Amino acid sequence: MFLKFSSRFFALALLATSSVQAQDGMDHSMHMNHNMPMGDSLAWRMVPMGDLSMPMMPGMMDDYPEVGPMLPGHGMDISMFSEARPSEIIDMADGDTLHMDASLVRRTIGGQEYVMMAYGGMYPGPLIRADRGSKVIVEFTNNIEMPTTVHWHGLRLDNAFDGVPGVTQDPVLTGETFTYELKFPDTGMYWYHPHMREDVQQDLGLYGNMLVNPTEEDYYAPVNREVPLILDDILVDANGLVPYGDSAPTHALMGRFGNVMMVNGVTDYNLDVAAGEVVRFYLTNVANTRTFNVLFGGARIKVIAGDVSKYEQEQFVSSVVIAPAERYIVDVYFDEDRTYEITNTIQAVDHFRGVFVPQISVLGTVSATSGAVSDQETYETDFLEVRQNEDTQADIESFAQYFDKTPDHSLRLTVEVNNLHMMTMRMMEIDTLYVAPIEWNDTMPMMNWLSTGEQVDWVLLDEATGEKSMEINWDWKVGDVRKIRLFNDPKSFHPMNHPFHVHGQRFVVTHVDGVPVENKAWKDTVIVPVGSTVDILVDVTNPGQWMAHCHIAEHLHAGMMLSFNVSE
Repeated sequence: MFLKFSSRFFALALLATSSVQAQDGMDHSMHMNHNMPMGDSLAWRMVPMGDLSMPMMPGMMDDYPEVGPMLPGHGMDISMFSEARPSEIIDMADGDTLHMDASLVRRTIGGQEYVMMAYGGMYPGPLIRADRGSKVIVEFTNNIEMPTTVHWHGLRLDNAFDGVPGVTQDPVLTGETFTYELKFPDTGMYWYHPHMREDVQQDLGLYGNMLVNPTEEDYYAPVNREVPLILDDILVDANGLVPYGDSAPTHALMGRFGNVMMVNGVTDYNLDVAAGEVVRFYLTNVANTRTFNVLFGGARIKVIAGDVSKYEQEQFVSSVVIAPAERYIVDVYFDEDRTYEITNTIQAVDHFRGVFVPQISVLGTVSATSGAVSDQETYETDFLEVRQNEDTQADIESFAQYFDKTPDHSLRLTVEVNNLHMMTMRMMEIDTLYVAPIEWNDTMPMMNWLSTGEQVDWVLLDEATGEKSMEINWDWKVGDVRKIRLFNDPKSFHPMNHPFHVHGQRFVVTHVDGVPVENKAWKDTVIVPVGSTVDILVDVTNPGQWMAHCHIAEHLHAGMMLSFNVSE
């Protein structure tokens, strides 16, 4: 019997999936602004213009963002930095301590060397693996040139270790150490990243996974192997990394889309398997703003879990739509002796010409060879079975009485702008004649780059009180079940999808555009497409002062966040 997996999942996949086209082209031409220093000094230069970008408007050629350019490590001899090494798995037992730092490192991406950042000198950072129910210590040292913290995304941990500067801790200054205590109440894949200038630090490589193993037997179906896949992109040109804003982010309208895509920190990811293997992939999207639509070259895909739990029922899907900060656990069956391309397959929008353009970007490959695996190692039968996860069903069903309750809070997701370039204001009228539910690609690189966090205010508007973003401070109690309605206003100045993240708690998505979600999982991040209304039900279990925010890095730093207090 076929059950609907998620109206959101299928609708977005349908919007994204298409035929073939090569990855975005990249214009390597440089334009040094005459108002900025030249020579060895750091200077703004025109951002790369993709194939689908609007043409350059007269009067904009000499413009640059209203903030200064910044690149960590700029002007330093690149050879002085240690070369980053691939991520390692660190198994931690209850009570263990990990010593980990953040540092500047040398990275080679696509044959070009860059000064970037890394946790523990690795890209991605070390994968911390522990059993559900365990507690571990992380002694973190900041060896980068910026203040930072570490946020342990998705964990229902004690509030003091959530990593939010000015709320749960002071910033960790260069050379300082902070001790984090992590606990793992939920099975699944989680991740860690900075909560200061994520648009810079996370984009440059400060991210890593935490894999929490189940303690139950037969929690998941058997597979031949388990593989983490971290999806990311960076923005570069012929001179290297495109600079960041020093006092505030650039790309504040749409977020900083990269033009080079990576899997696990590399552009040439490849996995060798035996034909007939079933592989469990743990997908995490760490990109600043890009939502991916992932396919595995025709191999069958079965989604088994989301951010914080298994789904009520496993589900075969044609692709996996994954927004920034989301995680999905999928089983993929490679039944043939051939090469499978892992792709980001989308329908890009060319607003200026008024057309959709199919695009396929190859993220990596899976090489299946040597014929079928032995009878003792084949899990085809288990893969073809659609499991009913009765434990998840029972857990979520205990909240069913609240699914149709009146929302406790209603938020309108919108934006306010001031002092943007006049040409940007006028061209936005063209860019929003048609508004896609998801911004799969950057259609206005120049205007997006010129908009900064000092000119753009992304807003979470409380419909009941009129309070905006950090004016909001909801008061909840442990044991509450709170329903939040999220409406993404399609009539705002620049409507855009938003991945909404709640710290320290878990929630289920109950409705999308008024339609009940039939197959649920516990989550901590949900994408809200333009024009959509998404209802989430929050299980309030964790006391402390917490945040909720858009997980597009530039939107967060342009104000799109609120706070809520949970008392015992």
